[in-house]
Amino acid sequence: MAQTISKREPISGTASQPRRRKPFLLDLYGTAVGKKYVMAITGIIGIGFVIAHMIGNLKVYLGPEEIDHYSEFLRELLVPLVPRGVALWLLRLVLIGALLLHLHAAYTLTVLNRRARPVKYQSSRDYIAANFASRTMRWTGIIVLLFLAFHLADLTWGFANPDFVSGAVYYNLDTSLSRWPVALLYIVANIALGIHLFHGVWSLFQSLGWANPRFNVWRRYLATAIATIIVVGNVSFPVAVLAGVIEI
Repeated sequence: MAQTISKREPISGTASQPRRRKPFLLDLYGTAVGKKYVMAITGIIGIGFVIAHMIGNLKVYLGPEEIDHYSEFLRELLVPLVPRGVALWLLRLVLIGALLLHLHAAYTLTVLNRRARPVKYQSSRDYIAANFASRTMRWTGIIVLLFLAFHLADLTWGFANPDFVSGAVYYNLDTSLSRWPVALLYIVANIALGIHLFHGVWSLFQSLGWANPRFNVWRRYLATAIATIIVVGNVSFPVAVLAGVIEI
């Protein structure tokens, strides 16, 4: 007579091992909520950097001595507490880490959303403040990322600028943006950055759980103000060079 197997008895003869739990932060990051938090926090870091970078670059209007001195000041941060350039590289590592986390969170969040909702919404989403900015978020992000790589090659590493002189910020800026294709690239890329920032500033409040319909007007004002200031400030550099306001 066939012998029945009890449902409570393990078939393999070994007890199943309980699943090992991940550390809390990794477990949280595996959820959509956690990824949105990472997107928001790294976005705030990026926004802070973009604003500070633009304000620092405005010193170019004070002349070559001011902007070159500012560049040297960044390399001398926390000296003699730390060796020259170390503090600047630490800031760069924070920015690189924030950028990588931002990109990874954006990609994996998109994958999660597609798995949860394989069929796109057919109706308009009233909770999205900027339809165009939200639809183009991926493409503006790619444009900004590619521009960042060129910007570093052009004005930091120098191999994209045939007249590059290490440490001569004013001179490098003038010789680089005097080239019409490069100036046009800077203008287009910064417009894309402004669109990306507009939706990023708007949506980070929702990602952090701070969204409230009563504050939507102020969120729009803040997003518009930050995006406009960044675009106007950064676009002014190529325009000023081509107009002869900034010249060697």
